[in-house]
Amino acid sequence: MNQNNSKSEQELREDVYGNGDTVMLHSGPVVEGQKVDQRAAIAPLSEIALTGIFEISKILTAPSRLETTLANVINLLQSFLQLRHGVVALLADDGIPDITVGAGWSEGSDERYRVRLPQKAVDQVVATAMPLVAENIAIHPAFDQADMAALGASDTTRVSFIGVPIRIDAKVVGTLTIDRVLDDKSYYRLDSDVRLLTMIANLVGQTVKLHRVVARDRERLMAESYRLQKELSELKPSRERKKVHIQGIIGDSPALRGLLEKIAVVAKSNSTILLRGESGTGKELIAKAIHELSPRAKRPFIKINCAALPETVLESELFGHEKGAFTGALSSRKGRFELADKGTLFLDEIGEISASFQAKLLRVLQEQEFERVGGNQTLKVDVRVIAATNRNLEEAVSRNEFRADLYYRISVVPMVLPPLRERRSDIPLLANEFLKNFNGENGRALTFDAAAIEVLMHCGFPGNVRELENCVQRTATLAMGPAIVRSDFACCHGECLSAMLWKSAQEDHRPSPMVPLTVVATPRGPEVAGVSASATSQAPMDAAAPSGAASAAAGAKMTDRDRVIAAMEKSGWVQAKAARLLGLTPRQIGYALKKYGIEVKRL
Repeated sequence: MNQNNSKSEQELREDVYGNGDTVMLHSGPVVEGQKVDQRAAIAPLSEIALTGIFEISKILTAPSRLETTLANVINLLQSFLQLRHGVVALLADDGIPDITVGAGWSEGSDERYRVRLPQKAVDQVVATAMPLVAENIAIHPAFDQADMAALGASDTTRVSFIGVPIRIDAKVVGTLTIDRVLDDKSYYRLDSDVRLLTMIANLVGQTVKLHRVVARDRERLMAESYRLQKELSELKPSRERKKVHIQGIIGDSPALRGLLEKIAVVAKSNSTILLRGESGTGKELIAKAIHELSPRAKRPFIKINCAALPETVLESELFGHEKGAFTGALSSRKGRFELADKGTLFLDEIGEISASFQAKLLRVLQEQEFERVGGNQTLKVDVRVIAATNRNLEEAVSRNEFRADLYYRISVVPMVLPPLRERRSDIPLLANEFLKNFNGENGRALTFDAAAIEVLMHCGFPGNVRELENCVQRTATLAMGPAIVRSDFACCHGECLSAMLWKSAQEDHRPSPMVPLTVVATPRGPEVAGVSASATSQAPMDAAAPSGAASAAAGAKMTDRDRVIAAMEKSGWVQAKAARLLGLTPRQIGYALKKYGIEVKRL
């Protein structure tokens, strides 16, 4: 071999790996006499690591479920780091693996990855908070025969292992481990791999911390919402109702009285409120009533329609802007959050904001702080937020059109406003008030006769109070006599365009009903509606029902609450055992106990 033109395999490896700054991309051994273009075969290790960390950071910041995010990290690791298996294991507070994922993770596959974890080695990483590197697990004291079998090591197959801790601050909350098969054609820089995996584990730790903070915040908000709902349900019918004196709220129907009672209760707190209801039910008036009955009544009540403005304008309107922040910004301007400081901000049509703006809004709702557009000074405010929407946010969340974390942030106390068809006894009062306003504005003295009121009482009014007001004004404008009679209404002649519109809409797209969210979302595992929302979870729950042919029918009629109680009694009131009987996680059984108000017995 010509010594001037060629190098041995060992010499090439020393050139490539000697300083730890480059990595060989050439696959297979170097054959004697074969020329290798070292410029094409060698890439800077720092460039590969930087590219990998950049791609992983994008995965970790994407709005996905935690298990899916971690599985995607392992998938990406396999593309630029030589490994056979990669596993991320996160520990619960008791030190037991709570989440175990790897490449190709799917629901219920945690155990498949958990068996690949050498327990003694993982325990050592967690206990020492230091990386563990085993070039050959067959001769390393941290691995026994069971570990070697799980990792596929044998007398003819050498396996190396790297495990690094995942930390949240100073606490180890999990591990990131990889294993690879060693052969004569393989050459690895274990120290460089350890440094790279440690950096990735640090990024994973920050992501896990954020997910857990959001989960705890969601649990706290749900507990607060549960407490307020329970307080509302315990109101006695004989209790004196506190009247809400606000212009525009007219009526004395049971549905409206119940709503006013809730307003009197929730107005005393600073909790965020989400007003749900069809268009035209008076969500803005209810928001103003809550403000005027609250301790913030003497402070500003600021309102904004989120659907009426483009995203860029909406950001400036809510957060304000500094001088020169954009073309036309000739001076600094306060946003609605600043103007509403110590008061109430009403965000109407919040379900219409874009996905990118939802993330910006989440921060200010969470921390009550923000920066003006074009500014770098963080402003702190004290604002009580009331949001409103006529959209089905639960469906929007399931379709990833609305962020789940923002949904839980604004829906602390959801209040559903009744449509006009559920408070028909209020129609005469509202109609007379609208006619009185019309007479005052137009100098007339019209009244309704009995037949006219009967027409209004039998109308569906899909547009609710707003449609009723338009109907009264239109009919009063065209009425020829001193009183409005039955024949004055357009619907009596088949000429009501509004009725045609609603009839056509119902035939073409019947809108899905908007119902309060009953799904208990958990950081991991399937979602549970009530306790069992799917056929997969229904079968295990039925296991807790009475057995035998005679009790089969009774078990089929058991409610979710009865199933939970039956499972708890069968397991001696041990939540973990009851969860296994029902096919749920301990966290989900905890939610179910709280939801149904089941007191845990201490045996």
